[in-house]
Amino acid sequence: MNEQLINQLGLNLGANGLPYEFPIHPILVHFTLGLFIIAIIFDWAGTLYPLEKPILKFLDLRAIRTGFYDVGWYNLVAAAVVTFFTVAAGFFEIMLAQPSVTEKSIWGLGAGTTMILHGIGGILLLTAIAAMTFWRGWQRYRWRKNKVRQVQWGYLLCGLLMFAILFVHGTLGAQMGDEFAIHNTAAGLLQKGENPNVVLK
Repeated sequence: MNEQLINQLGLNLGANGLPYEFPIHPILVHFTLGLFIIAIIFDWAGTLYPLEKPILKFLDLRAIRTGFYDVGWYNLVAAAVVTFFTVAAGFFEIMLAQPSVTEKSIWGLGAGTTMILHGIGGILLLTAIAAMTFWRGWQRYRWRKNKVRQVQWGYLLCGLLMFAILFVHGTLGAQMGDEFAIHNTAAGLLQKGENPNVVLK
């Protein structure tokens, strides 16, 4: 986002290049990841319940199969909702980014390419999580409503594939903060040879 547009919007940017003290996108990312990962893990736990039942009984844990599926479903719904805000905050913060044009990441990508890939990936992941939520809801309330196993194997395997995609996507995001110091005041100042403890006072 150019300086003229920033002025038109009346944004007062701080040392991190944002109109607020801490980047919001990285905070929301952890909600998206945590909720989605828990959703898939609990759906797997519900599916593998017959294998877990003796262990749960031995540990005197009174868990029922539908309880695992309930946790999986509600966490997935929450992940889908939060991810809309995660992506929106990410795009807003990318528009305000002013990274180095000469540096390359450990993957050999420039900051611009990394930001574009991360932005497109965010939209695709939002679409995938929303689609998986619809798929999961359809199984819960229609296809497998009266079945003991509430989710299909294909859905569970898609969840594992999503873990791998989220890892790659998250690594791109981490490179933006760590290697290009985008909206990371301390890292940016250290790369310039300045002391962040002095500047931020």
